[in-house]
Formats: sequence, structure tokens, C-alpha cells
Amino acid sequence: MSLLVQKFGGTSVGGVERITAVANNIKKHKDDGHQLVVVVSAMSGETNRLLGLAGDISDNIPMTDQDVLLSTGEQVTIALLSMALKQIGIDADPYCGWQIPITTDSTHAKARILDIKTDQIQTALESNKVVIVAGFQGICQETNRITTLGRGGSDTTAVALAAALKADECQIFTDVDGVYTTDPRVVSNAKRLDKITFEEMLEMASLGSKVLQIRSVEFAGKYQVPLRVLSSFSPGEGTLICVDDDKEQSVEAPLVSGIAFVKDEAKISLLGVPDKPGVAATVLGIISDANIEVDMIVQNISADGESNDFTFTVHRNDMARAVNLLTEGLSDLSIREIKSDDKIAKVSLVGVGMRSHAGIASTMFKTLADLSINIQLITTSEIKISVLVDEKYMELAVRGLHDAFELDQ
Repeated sequence: MSLLVQKFGGTSVGGVERITAVANNIKKHKDDGHQLVVVVSAMSGETNRLLGLAGDISDNIPMTDQDVLLSTGEQVTIALLSMALKQIGIDADPYCGWQIPITTDSTHAKARILDIKTDQIQTALESNKVVIVAGFQGICQETNRITTLGRGGSDTTAVALAAALKADECQIFTDVDGVYTTDPRVVSNAKRLDKITFEEMLEMASLGSKVLQIRSVEFAGKYQVPLRVLSSFSPGEGTLICVDDDKEQSVEAPLVSGIAFVKDEAKISLLGVPDKPGVAATVLGIISDANIEVDMIVQNISADGESNDFTFTVHRNDMARAVNLLTEGLSDLSIREIKSDDKIAKVSLVGVGMRSHAGIASTMFKTLADLSINIQLITTSEIKISVLVDEKYMELAVRGLHDAFELDQ
């Protein structure tokens, strides 16, 4: 008998028919002898509907009130799923986050989990019940107020429960059947991966892959919770995300596991920046004080040999604000020019095989050169290489690299 934590997202529970299908899926696992804790999201579109109602009342909603409102979406789902399970003979107990309780810090709308009490869950499992938990929510340890965990919060709830219960596996059911070498909508022969390491999945999630939320992968990696991505709509083994030292050592391991890309970034270049200590800190201090996240950063000697050029990327929606802040905040530094470009895309190779194999960067750059794609910026880590290219060449770059590294094999 295995203890499984299963999470079903909004599209998986998007209506009564889908909730019934989820109940039947759960019954199959229950009939196979597994103990089950099920985490669910709000039904597809429900969170936006609730936000719309709040927006009709006020443009300035207190986060404490918003959390109370949004937490009701998952409460509806746990009740309906419990009813559907009982209809087919499976006893179930539904719990809101505060009933477990899942305790969090006081950061409303982006709360972090501090502790999970598992006594009620263990008691229900011992009584042969399926435990259904509302994802995305908890209760503040200090104020006793309902909190929500932010984007991807139900994934985080599931992984945290799996860690607290020492579950054999945490299974994330979604609208895709696993993690692919790249987006199949861009590369038609992209291959589903049977297995991927936590490191690789974390890099892919941070570099543009939308399959899993970054926080949930970080949590799973920290507590080494085996994580599997599966489809709610079609059977299959999905993709297992786990610690796998053998993959790194194997001579047959792929050098590159996947290609991630993102096209919602913008590039800001400061030309003729004074070459003296503290300038980079000043520039990035202005950006961070405005709560704008910076991604790629490159500094090099300017053409005049006496100053530097400083380039970094931000989210496309933050570009105009960042340029205005820098223009105002750096007026006394005699910077020659501030340039910006929001027609760019980032393409990244990811793979633990990069640690022990040379030549990956040269193959990547040659492939892009053969396609007449100019590289604007390059950053690397132990298991990834990211390049910035013109947005119009993004899909061509992804397809070319997918072929060059034979990821369809």
C-alpha cells in the first residue's frame, strides 16, 4: 500500500462532469489499495469570477478580505468532489486549509507555509477515507486569518502535504501528460520525458516552462518528494521529477534534457556608465526598490575603453517604468545613453549532462549562426545556457536547437 498525494488543477475540476471523472480516477487508485490525500484547485475560471465581483465593489481591495473571498473557490470544489466520491461508494472527508490546519506567515496573497498538522489526516486515512484538502490556502499563525499562497498555490499545498505525510509520491494532474523536451505547440515532434531531475525542472520552470510552479518544485527538491506530472484527460505514466544521481553519471544520459523559452522580457542597456565601484549597485538598487525583478545581467568595457556598458533584462511590462526610474535616478552619473528593447526572447538549454560534457555551447552557437540568428546576450550556469535573441526568431531558434541536439530521439 502506498500513500499518494494527488493534486487536480482548475481545468481538471472545471465542471460537474470533470469532477465526476476525477472521482472515478480516485476510485481506481483507491481500489488498487492506495491511501489517498487529494488537493484541488478552484474550478476553472472561478478565481477570476470572484476577483471580478470584488472589482465591481472596490478598486482597492484589502488583501485580508481578498484572501477570504478567493479561498471560497477551493471550498466549493472540495465539497463537490466529496459528494461525487460518496455517490460511487468512496468515503471522503473534505477540509479547508484552516481546518487541518495549514499555518502560514502573514503575507496575504503570497503566504508561505510554516507548518502542517497531520493528525486529522492520519486519523481519516486510518479509517479508510479519502482526504480532500482545499489547495492554495492556509491560516496565519499570528493573526488567525485566512491566507492564500499565490500563483500555483495548490501545487505548493500538495507538495507540502506530501512532505509532511512522508508520502510515497506527489502526483500533479493537469491538462498535459508530462514534461516535454520543449513546447509541443512550437516543435511538433517534442518528446515527453519519462524522468527529469529537480534541478532541471527548477531551471525549466524558471526559464519559461509553465507545467509546474517554481515554488512547488523548490519545495519538492528541498524535501526530496518524488513528483509526477500526469494528465487528467488521458492515461499514462507522465513524467517523474526526482533526485537521480544515476542520470548524471550515465554515459547514455542526454546532454540536454529540454529547451525553455520566454518572450515576455525586455532588454535595458546603459551605455557609457562610469567605471567606478558602486555604480552597478546603484543601478540595480533603483530597480529593486521599485520591486522590479531583474533576470540576465551583463557588463563589459565600452568602446571608448574608459567606461562600461551595463545591460540587463526585466519583465516586458516593467520596461517603461524601469527606464523612467533610471533616467531620473541616474541623472547625475553622466551616462551617455539608455536604450531599451521589448522585442526580444530568451531561449535556454537545460540539462545535468552539461556538467561533464564540453562542446554544448559551441554547438548551440553554431546552430544559431547557421540559422542567421544573432545572439544579443549570453548567461550560463552549471546546467543551463541562456541566450537573448530577436523575438521574431524565437521559434526558429527553438526548432533548430531541438533538431541539433536530437531531442526527438
